[in-house]
Amino acid sequence: MHKKQNSLTIKDWSEDDKPREKLVNKGRTVLSDAELIAILIGSGNKKESAVGLSQRILAMVNHNLNELGRLSVHQLKQFDGIGDAKAVTIAAALEIGRRRRGDDIANNSKVNSSKDAFEILFPLIGELEHEEFWILYLNNNNKVVHKALLSKGGITGTLVDVRLVLKKALELGAVALILAHNHPSGSLRSSAADKHITKKLKNASEALDIQVLDHLILTQHGYLSFADKGML
Repeated sequence: MHKKQNSLTIKDWSEDDKPREKLVNKGRTVLSDAELIAILIGSGNKKESAVGLSQRILAMVNHNLNELGRLSVHQLKQFDGIGDAKAVTIAAALEIGRRRRGDDIANNSKVNSSKDAFEILFPLIGELEHEEFWILYLNNNNKVVHKALLSKGGITGTLVDVRLVLKKALELGAVALILAHNHPSGSLRSSAADKHITKKLKNASEALDIQVLDHLILTQHGYLSFADKGML
């Protein structure tokens, strides 16, 4: 009961300081990241408002929403004033944003460069804490006709079933493939296994006149393109 009386809620602020009213009266785009998060959590703690708490949370991730989206519910709860409900609300809101970005890109998924491929793949694997291997299947207009998860966990040559990959390509009428996997460690160095898988799929695909256009290694901060580096 004591905590509720001392908690600074949005209702306690002056009209000009209320993020909810600001969003309604001026539009969502004028709100800062901290104000948007403050709307999600509704209240701060005994010492700071919801906006103040949100600003402190953002400062801990260098004001990077992608970094904030990587925090677990347990990590969010380390902030004074963030309990289960608030942590889950923040995590859910950021996950919706991530999926929305993926949907927006999927609606315009023609690939003309490694950057285009990265934009499609990042919402899928860029922020994961485990490794995944994906394949983009493209038609003769360089449009992505299918995205497929090939494996989870550590990447080894034994995890790649070339027959299934090419069977799917033939079923879809795909003429090109883009390979991709993520490095949760943040390293953009390609391993011997990465190079082996690329060569294995490239050689098998060429026999069916299907091109492997690229292999991307993604991290939360960027990517490495085998094609751009002349490694194919």
